[in-house]
Amino acid sequence: MKNVKRKVVSGIVMAVCAASLAACGSKAETAAPDISAAPAQEAAGQEGEMKAAETKEGETKTAEAAETAAADKKLSGKVVVYMPSPSGLNEKYVADFEKKTGVKVELFEGTTGEILARLEAEKENPAADVVVLASWSDGLTLKADGGLMSYEPLNADKLYDGWKDEDNMLFGTSASAVGVIYNTTLVDNLDADWSELAGSEYKDMLAIADPEKSGSCKDFLAGYMYSAKEDWSAFEGMAENGMVVPGANKAALEAVTTGEKAILVAGVDYNAYSSMKKGEPLAIYYPKSGTVINPRPAMILKSSKNVDNAKAFVDYLLSDDAQKLVSDAFLLPGRSDITCDNRTNVNDIPTLDTDWDWMMEHAGEIAAKLNELCK
Repeated sequence: MKNVKRKVVSGIVMAVCAASLAACGSKAETAAPDISAAPAQEAAGQEGEMKAAETKEGETKTAEAAETAAADKKLSGKVVVYMPSPSGLNEKYVADFEKKTGVKVELFEGTTGEILARLEAEKENPAADVVVLASWSDGLTLKADGGLMSYEPLNADKLYDGWKDEDNMLFGTSASAVGVIYNTTLVDNLDADWSELAGSEYKDMLAIADPEKSGSCKDFLAGYMYSAKEDWSAFEGMAENGMVVPGANKAALEAVTTGEKAILVAGVDYNAYSSMKKGEPLAIYYPKSGTVINPRPAMILKSSKNVDNAKAFVDYLLSDDAQKLVSDAFLLPGRSDITCDNRTNVNDIPTLDTDWDWMMEHAGEIAAKLNELCK
């Protein structure tokens, strides 16, 4: 900058001298051109450009500082989260999120039915910030009721097609599918399709999870009925064969693990894979006509009292670390760029033709009818 200033002063002095000489000469003489003006103007221009660059650099640094400050914004307080099983996964979620953010997680665990019942009981004084369900159709119902907040979390663009709603309110951060789970000490091998399980050879061998408690089973039944154009004959035949409803997913699987029943119809797959790893005598397959892969929606309630923390928690659920925990728990990761080596992946599971809007509308009545058939 000092060199530039010197050039400017020198140029001015030369200009003054040239002007004086011209004034002392003959009026008939032509004045020499003022060649000193160009360096002076050039120097002034350079100084202006440098000042502009300095200003721009300062503005950039200010913007970067603002972005850094925003990124480094410290979260504090708590976030209230309602989530279904598996319990072990939830505990790991909580420990990792708390370690990364310093935010305390208040967790309520329950079946989808229990979570929905709690939300209903707290309707006048809502407590939850984030809700995760094992039923996409139930998530759509919460949305239809106007209870959800729109937000686009980090990595949402990596979700499988259809695992994020168009209004950015539901995010399938994990998923499960239902298959047929059987006790290998009672059945050597099994690959019967859904309708074939109504055969007399399976009399008194069947159990199914309570679809009014299990969101996965409820959505499967709704998807099956949509695909079958509401043909109940297969499930009516199973009910006539003595199919029982022991309870939600855990109780239904226990009935088959202990040998009380030999076959679990529409059993949640991650439970089977987990039990098989522990050495339980179980096997699972997906019937050839297809099943329902059920994204488990994570949602921020519009009534959230801890919005920043809620957004951070949903961001976390789609992070690399959380998605790895999902895979380790035998669930299907929500992100399409992450696959499992411990279970069947999304692209290898045969699926039914489904319509989630139709399923949302009819899932409740279908679940109730199944329970009525199996009484």
